[in-house]
Amino acid sequence: MKKRSLGFSLLLAAVVMLSACSTGTNTDTTEEAGGNQAADGKVKIGLSISTQNNPFFVTLKEGAEKAAAEAGAELIVVDAQDDTAKQISGIEDLIQKKVDVILINPTDGDAVVTAVEAANDANIPVITVDRAANGGTVVSHIASDNVKGGQMAGDYILEALGGKGNIVELQGTAGTSAARDRGEGFHKSVDDKEGVKVASSQPADFDRAKGLSVMENILQSNSDIQAVFAHNDEMALGALQAIEAAGKKDIIVVGFDATADAVSAVNAGTLAATVAQKPEAIGQKAIETAVKVAGGEAVEAAIPVELELVTKP
Repeated sequence: MKKRSLGFSLLLAAVVMLSACSTGTNTDTTEEAGGNQAADGKVKIGLSISTQNNPFFVTLKEGAEKAAAEAGAELIVVDAQDDTAKQISGIEDLIQKKVDVILINPTDGDAVVTAVEAANDANIPVITVDRAANGGTVVSHIASDNVKGGQMAGDYILEALGGKGNIVELQGTAGTSAARDRGEGFHKSVDDKEGVKVASSQPADFDRAKGLSVMENILQSNSDIQAVFAHNDEMALGALQAIEAAGKKDIIVVGFDATADAVSAVNAGTLAATVAQKPEAIGQKAIETAVKVAGGEAVEAAIPVELELVTKP
């Protein structure tokens, strides 16, 4: 009897060890697929956003929050406040929290690469939102076609000017894909057009106050300006203030983003047009894509969000 009891105990111990080994294998497989999901199955998503001082990104975040609530996912938001070092630190915090997926809206496409690579090393999938990263492994990029949007703005200005005039370009923050792509599209439209000249092209960092000061300086050095294309609405609205303060009239100003203030200015007839992105939809698609990735589904490498030109009705 004692021998049979001992044999049974050894068999039971072997079964328990085998079961433990099997469970460990399943856990490793899940982590390799990018899944750090909580025991309750709730997806945990991190969102590193460039700034909350820009209405566009506030709306994007709100779209993400709404979609996360609808999906039953947990969303952790960290605000970089337009500081690349702060963004990298925030992403490191998200990695430490073992989120399932990290959404990144870069302050700088080059500077954020080390943070993307850190997430890669932690087996956490990365999705970029509105702005791209210039390195690391990114499973999907969700944004408007900024090149197309810049071209739409340029085409509108050319038509409004009748193909003749001097144009100012207010550039966004250097190093961001949005500034690069919008500028590329704009120049595709207006460069090498007879009678049209980009008289000045200067950065104003997507900021209204800087848009105002840069435009003031441009008007002081060159009063012969017929149109302005700003890479976002905040700079466009700043440029409008400078134009009004200088007593100038009939200068066409076109922005990009279709923020609430910009649409109001279009309807009032002060801003000629703005290229409408849909930040809420970008935030929503980002969450939907993150949930799919966390669940092991394949997603498209690039997911576009449509654009439209907003003019006075």
